[in-house]
Amino acid sequence: MGRIVTISSSSAQTGNLLMTHYSAAKTGVVGFAKALALELGPQGITVNTIPPGFIDTPMLRRSESRGFLGKGVDQHEATTPVRRVGLPEDIAAACAFLVREEAGYITGQVIGVNGGRTT
Repeated sequence: MGRIVTISSSSAQTGNLLMTHYSAAKTGVVGFAKALALELGPQGITVNTIPPGFIDTPMLRRSESRGFLGKGVDQHEATTPVRRVGLPEDIAAACAFLVREEAGYITGQVIGVNGGRTT
């Protein structure tokens, strides 16, 4: 029995302006997790990936300061269905669930933690 959770990005699902290289790399993480799930499933190992959405991290704040977010974080928060920016703890909670025994029948999945921005 084992659990692997990779972290990709919502950019793997939507692309991201001026970040082609980043989107391509994170899409590779999704494919890696799906293929690994097929390979390791017979051994009782699950593999899933979490593509975080708009999460309040230093990387997000650097993008904001460089003008890459249009009118800034507040504008994106207002257009997120749950009306808030995600926190690192939101990603940690999803990861904590996926490594639990109760998640043993979930594998090869992309579990979006994005406040509804990417459905």
